[in-house]
Amino acid sequence: MRRIEGCILTPQGFVAGRIELDAGGRISGIEGDPVAEEGLTGNIVLPGFVDLHVHGGAGRDIMQGGDAARQVARSHATHGTTALLATTMTAPMGDLVTAFEGLRDLVETRPARAARVLGVHLEGPYINPGKLGAQPDYARPVSLAELSRLHAIAPIRIVTLAPEVPGHMEAIPQLIAAGHRVQLGHTLASYEQGVQAMSLGAAGFTHLFNAMTGLHHREPGIAGAALAHARHAEIIPDLLHVHPGAIHAALRAIPHLYCVTDSTAASGMPDGDYQLGRHTVTKCLGGVRLPDGTLAGSTLTMDEALRNCVHKLGLGLADASRRVSTYAAQYLGLQDRGELRPGWWADLVVLDRDLRLQDVYLEGEPLGHADAA
Repeated sequence: MRRIEGCILTPQGFVAGRIELDAGGRISGIEGDPVAEEGLTGNIVLPGFVDLHVHGGAGRDIMQGGDAARQVARSHATHGTTALLATTMTAPMGDLVTAFEGLRDLVETRPARAARVLGVHLEGPYINPGKLGAQPDYARPVSLAELSRLHAIAPIRIVTLAPEVPGHMEAIPQLIAAGHRVQLGHTLASYEQGVQAMSLGAAGFTHLFNAMTGLHHREPGIAGAALAHARHAEIIPDLLHVHPGAIHAALRAIPHLYCVTDSTAASGMPDGDYQLGRHTVTKCLGGVRLPDGTLAGSTLTMDEALRNCVHKLGLGLADASRRVSTYAAQYLGLQDRGELRPGWWADLVVLDRDLRLQDVYLEGEPLGHADAA
């Protein structure tokens, strides 16, 4: 039995006390007295971070296949991410098969000292070729046969889709029936098309505001559809992809707006050139870009996302924690991660009062302070 003491965030609020972990990697109990956020002292214990949009890290890219995803999962664990979706790029089928084969075993068995890979976020290829963003130019219409082949290798949890592409609107109910969550992104769709897609079951938005039709008061676009109707959407809070004012607008409009990193191989690495699918991207000045200057993912980590939410955007710590853990887990329908509850996986982070990581627990396995700095 392992015991961690500190100010622990429970679904009912913070308690000053202790959380106990059993030998199987789950939470066996939480005890303590309620404490207000402004009264937090000592260690702060939050749910481990859940990141549903991860392309890479530590110099490795998910599309490389082989052991790349294992190294990515280990890299993000050192920043408090305890569960993630490996995110693929728009690419030929052969490249996607290579990436998926590298993920097959990771989904079934979590490697030591690594975040749990929950499955795949298929960000492409079913997007609009006119809104590629940093995606390579291999966009194509939805193929259920292609999806079925890939899903048999590693589970596809999220499919990003441009609903205006011919055949895509009709495919949304079929994708949902096959067990995928559909979210809208890399799209030139109108507000009306976004609303129609949501009526058919599309539930999320990929990196809100980025690579989609923006909000105009006479043409609200996909961003307007999200702000008017969405319950869930991704946001990249590196304060480079989205202006803080736009993030605040989304926070007021979308109840379960959640943070993602959209991290690349450049995450955790020095300035230089890295791979993002078939693209070479350059990390410099805190960002990652294509040669033409287009933003190409990020170097964000989830512990930094938490600090940005609290220190730069002014969110309360409990609210910020929900946006880096709970809401993403709920969006995927997880019922054993994203909150600290007895019987749930002991995925948690221990932070100091400045929100710097002191330790990370991955299904009860401590990562160790030296590796979680």
